[in-house]
Amino acid sequence: MNTRTNTLLIGSLLAASAGSLTAQVNLTTDELLGQINTITTAVPFLMISPDSRSGGMGETGVATTPDVNSIHWNAAKLAFASKKTGFGISYTPWLRALVPDINLAYVSFYTQPNKESAFGMSMRYFSLGNITFTDVVGNTIGQFRPNEFALDGAYSRKLGRRFSAGMSARIVRSNLTNGITVQGQDTRPGTAFAVDLSGYYFNDDIKLSGKKAIFMSGIAITNIGNKISYSTSINRDFIPINMRLGSGLQVKADDYNKIGFQLEFNKLLVPTPPVYLLDSVNGGPVIGPDGNYVILAGRDPDRSVPAGMIGSFYDAPSGFKEEMREININFGTEYWYNDQFAVRAGYFYEHPTKGNRQFFTLGAGIKYNVFGLDFAYLIPTNGQRSPLQNTLRFTMTFDFDAFKSQNEGDK
Repeated sequence: MNTRTNTLLIGSLLAASAGSLTAQVNLTTDELLGQINTITTAVPFLMISPDSRSGGMGETGVATTPDVNSIHWNAAKLAFASKKTGFGISYTPWLRALVPDINLAYVSFYTQPNKESAFGMSMRYFSLGNITFTDVVGNTIGQFRPNEFALDGAYSRKLGRRFSAGMSARIVRSNLTNGITVQGQDTRPGTAFAVDLSGYYFNDDIKLSGKKAIFMSGIAITNIGNKISYSTSINRDFIPINMRLGSGLQVKADDYNKIGFQLEFNKLLVPTPPVYLLDSVNGGPVIGPDGNYVILAGRDPDRSVPAGMIGSFYDAPSGFKEEMREININFGTEYWYNDQFAVRAGYFYEHPTKGNRQFFTLGAGIKYNVFGLDFAYLIPTNGQRSPLQNTLRFTMTFDFDAFKSQNEGDK
């Protein structure tokens, strides 16, 4: 793997929480709105869509019909799953156009002990490939494969005929440097503990023009957890706490054809980087009497997790308009023929000043007896390259209920 590419990658990850220092004195609101002010967090791999079904539907998932990958999107959906047990394996190549050995692997499982509740587990592993570390003069000091993983446990329970609630607990470990010394400071793996809280509404008693339909709605606040650090310093970074809200409608046209539509919104619940006052002489940030940088607009991002979550709704430097730009929009559609073959499409929009991810997605799925296979493909629409560009993602699922029925039929 290219050493320079990996060096840039690791450097970007280690600097993921650095604020923007590009302000000028006396900026107007319109000038602030025109600046790039991307929100960054530690362990961003937690926000990567792990499965190909949602990946083919514009990365929608909080209010889709339940499946084995619901733990990532909305654990509350598991109580309404049509199958008692499910198992899935997903694989996503990352930056495949540049390097061959970065990927995300995801394994998920759930089971329903009764008709009212469900348990689930999942694990995701993000490998950053092989890295050659060098000292300041270019001497090789070792090789390492940086990696990150998260292990989840989830519980979902129906609170009524059409509503359920869910909770997930998550352990996260991010090992990016293998303990090497960076700028005179020892490093260590970052660890965090987080929880997800979610709700799901499922109504399958609807009719549209005489056709059976299902209306779904969901909300999930994910990755509510402690800040993370890669060294012994007191500086700690937020993990990607996120709120996702959406609705979906699935219409059964006849015994063989059904089509669904999804619309979702999601927002990071972490501080927006402020705009700092810069010295007109040397261009560096101005340090105030308290020893901290002087903030020109916005709020101090060094806050507790609860304060950061609450403040994320009103701390943008240019106010409400910028807060609205921090909401990503996802749209997806899915068509099934005879519950055996699926075609999917979707669109993801992120404002240019907040990351500028804008892309179409395409997907397909097939089910045969106990096995299912899903594919997803991403097409950028704004000329900006994507880590998933020219990449085919896939997910394999296993239907244990069908497997059991098949065995019983053979007896």
